[in-house]
Amino acid sequence: MRLADFSSSTVLAGFITVLVGFTSSAVIVFQAAAALGATPAQLASWMLALGVGMGVTCIGLSLRWRLPVVTAWSTPGAALLAVSGGGTSMAEATGAFLVAAGLTALAGFSGLFERTLNRIPMAIATGMLAGVLLRFALQAFGALASPSGLVLAMFLAWLVGRRWLPRHAVLLAFGVGIALASAQGALRLTSVHWTWASPQWVTPSLSMASLFGVALPLFIVTMASQNLPGVAAIRASGHATPISPVLGWIGVVNLLLAPFGAFALNLAAITAAICMGREAHEDPARRYTAAIAAGIFYLAVGLGGATVAALFAAFPAELVTGIAGIALLGTIGASLAQALADERDRDAALVAFGVTASGLSVAGIGSAFWGLAAGLLALGVSRANYNRPP
Repeated sequence: MRLADFSSSTVLAGFITVLVGFTSSAVIVFQAAAALGATPAQLASWMLALGVGMGVTCIGLSLRWRLPVVTAWSTPGAALLAVSGGGTSMAEATGAFLVAAGLTALAGFSGLFERTLNRIPMAIATGMLAGVLLRFALQAFGALASPSGLVLAMFLAWLVGRRWLPRHAVLLAFGVGIALASAQGALRLTSVHWTWASPQWVTPSLSMASLFGVALPLFIVTMASQNLPGVAAIRASGHATPISPVLGWIGVVNLLLAPFGAFALNLAAITAAICMGREAHEDPARRYTAAIAAGIFYLAVGLGGATVAALFAAFPAELVTGIAGIALLGTIGASLAQALADERDRDAALVAFGVTASGLSVAGIGSAFWGLAAGLLALGVSRANYNRPP
């Protein structure tokens, strides 16, 4: 790694990655821990383990391959625990976390997951990714009419930046948002005080109920709803990231940290796109530093525990919504362009995009999986028609 590879845009991309990832779903993690009966100390340990896990994997894997590798906790997995975790002890849940992490490592190192994905056409994968990211842009544009004018000012700053300072357009939008939020008194920083988090070990146990009720559903939901779009984000960005070993090492780190509260770690999709796009850096060879910066910020989140949670909560929701949508516009456009490039696959790509963007959820599995399934079905029908003899 060279320090010269870092730039203000890559560091900002890393910060926005953590800001969006944390503020958009931390409350679900809190709810999951509460459903399992976690104490305040155990909740802080969860944030420590997750922050360290994401930090170590982002930094270590990005350095290993000089490619942007961004990881995250499993938001659908946390939602699953919040809904169905009641009645499961913390020890049994920890055992389930270990099983799910072990299965992730196995799926990675064996190459089974990647071999399955290699059969998915790029048009379907990028259409699905665009559908995953679309809601963030829609939320940002929906906030343009807010009386505060915060997102409108950020959007106008981004437009100006794209014209005269394209590398720093997102930074300019974020700076305008911070300045305006501060002027309006919307930044709540006075109550933030630093407190260290400490790890809390939970001795794991496993029962048939926790194996089939928690471990296997957690693994399936994480692979289908998180790792699948995560791989799509990597491939849409054009980076030759070795999926199998990356996923395997994520599973190993997850195994080590599960007794401290790391319930599920996986490839990021939405936040990864922030670090992999042109907004992070014009030179693809330097975008790995954005993922390293994200890892450093994630380590700070983990070590700071509840203090960092309060810091991120101090940002107004409109600012987070606005910067997330603005930062992802380039990736959405590139994904749609790639999805629709081949006329033969265009209908299937649109189906994958539409179903994913709909937010459809069935049996606890998110719309990314169903968008992929619908797109593959449409592709099979259309190609059968192309291959039919005249």
